Amino acid sequence: MRRIIKWNIRQIHEDMTVEQFLRGRGCSHHVLTRLKQTERGILLNGEWAYTNQRLKAGDVLTIRIVEEQSSADLVPVQMPLDIVYEDEDLLVVNKPSDMPIHPSINNYKNTLANGIMYYFTSQGIPFVYRCINRLDRDTSGLLIIAKHYLSAAILSRISAERQIHREYLAIVEGILPESGTINAPIARLDGSVLMRCVDYERGQRAVTHFRRLSACKTDCDSTTQDSFKRSSTASAKSLPRFLSLATVTLETGRTHQIRVHMSHIGHPLIGDFLYNPISSFGRQALHSHKLEFPHPITGEPLSFTCEMPEDMRRVVCLGDSA
Repeated sequence: MRRIIKWNIRQIHEDMTVEQFLRGRGCSHHVLTRLKQTERGILLNGEWAYTNQRLKAGDVLTIRIVEEQSSADLVPVQMPLDIVYEDEDLLVVNKPSDMPIHPSINNYKNTLANGIMYYFTSQGIPFVYRCINRLDRDTSGLLIIAKHYLSAAILSRISAERQIHREYLAIVEGILPESGTINAPIARLDGSVLMRCVDYERGQRAVTHFRRLSACKTDCDSTTQDSFKRSSTASAKSLPRFLSLATVTLETGRTHQIRVHMSHIGHPLIGDFLYNPISSFGRQALHSHKLEFPHPITGEPLSFTCEMPEDMRRVVCLGDSA
């Protein structure tokens, strides 16, 4: 992966050092070290530059990012990819449900990482896989993939500063209030490697905001039930009587936060095998449908949306308005 980035130095940057300017653009110490070690990695007006050199208005500062190696032990696997956006610095991908984002035991060749690796290696481009935001295996929706180490560093910082705004669509049991905020700390459940719980003594701060979009009751005639069963992994008869479709936004980013919080207030996600095991839907009904964040290099505001997937749409269309 190769990327050349140029900045025209303006009056407001007069007398900054090269390092001060690059730090202000999001270059960490690690990134600066890699640029120094790269042939013609940092140029000022086309000439090799020290990072302590002073800038003048009208200068052109250039950095050259080179990555010759790909992620080790990541097998390229051809698979369909829904790429919502791509430029020289990042990808935004709409991940389907039932797809992990990283390889693990028993998931060695069926992950998003495998598909992304094939996408680049088939073009003859070395690539290091760096997924910026995380989704559970069975949560569908939008993910950001950094294309080089500088965009990865900046996007990771942006994420830590809560500048990546995500909005989810969720289908939950019952008639959800019109809107609300859940402020309840989350901790690992004692005795479990995977599950989390609300714990006011040990938990970390966790805040979730929700807004109900619609509510329905799933009582329906046998023809509708049969149609739904033929087109879904769930049984219409197994759905709760009342359902709500909601948008959910996170103020914090704890593991399983939406799933734990919605269960905590008595409106668990349908299909959530961990926190609502009696519900049968095939997966937790959760979809990351909107992403907003500043571009890591230009700072331009970016906004992306993707439609609710077919399995969730069928459930919403199944019932009558409540």
